[in-house]
Amino acid sequence: MTFSTKDLLFAFGLTLLAGLSTGIGSILAFYTKQTNKRFLSATLGFSAGVMLYVSMIEIFAKARASLEAVFGPAKGFLVTTIAFFGGILLIAVIDKLVPDVENPHQMRDVKEMDTPEAGDPSLLRMGLFSALAIAIHNFPEGLATFVSALQDPTLGISITVAIALHNIPEGIAVSVPVYYATENRRKAFCYSFLSGLSEPLGAILGFFLLYNFFTPAMFGVIFAGVAGIMVYISLDELLPTAEKYGEHHIAIYGLILGMLVMAISLVMFA
Repeated sequence: MTFSTKDLLFAFGLTLLAGLSTGIGSILAFYTKQTNKRFLSATLGFSAGVMLYVSMIEIFAKARASLEAVFGPAKGFLVTTIAFFGGILLIAVIDKLVPDVENPHQMRDVKEMDTPEAGDPSLLRMGLFSALAIAIHNFPEGLATFVSALQDPTLGISITVAIALHNIPEGIAVSVPVYYATENRRKAFCYSFLSGLSEPLGAILGFFLLYNFFTPAMFGVIFAGVAGIMVYISLDELLPTAEKYGEHHIAIYGLILGMLVMAISLVMFA
């Protein structure tokens, strides 16, 4: 499969935008007096709703259609299913390699910056490991955004919005402990910002490593894997974090709204 320079730049731009939204979380941590937990809960639920709906309704279906065109209905469906769970396995293994105490999805509150223990250097390690963990998590997310945007620009925009929203609390997760340890806003922002750069880096590396294998069959396999990755992220990261930040029903309402918005956009641009 061949792609125009315009298509590649568009897909890369979306991936870069999604990744650098960690910087938004960092800014929120610096310039708000307290975390709006209800808002974050709703946006994380919304992001999960977008990802779940688009993965199961759109991405999986497109991957199946692509693979069935190559292998036939029965074998194509089988390969799609295997690739879907392969994506889940990939992100699950990555998640397993990150120790729980350094997991980037631990809830952080901006009020922690004003605690009397600010300046404790022992927390710098926590912030740095959070940044590293987020960078590792963002590699497959970057590839997911990039491939989706190449396949369907409208779909790519929707996924970009969802991933950008879920990257905001990740920015807080890095900024709070780094600032807490160093009392340096610039350093905290830089670590948060750099952790998001792994998303476009993952897209670039993934694309060039797989470029020579970008046949319709390979594209279908990657697309099905992307669906699995996004389902896992939604169920393992977004929804649990949304519930920690706010009330259960706020997260669910956000989830349903995200699914509804995604459904409407797919119908409008079908």
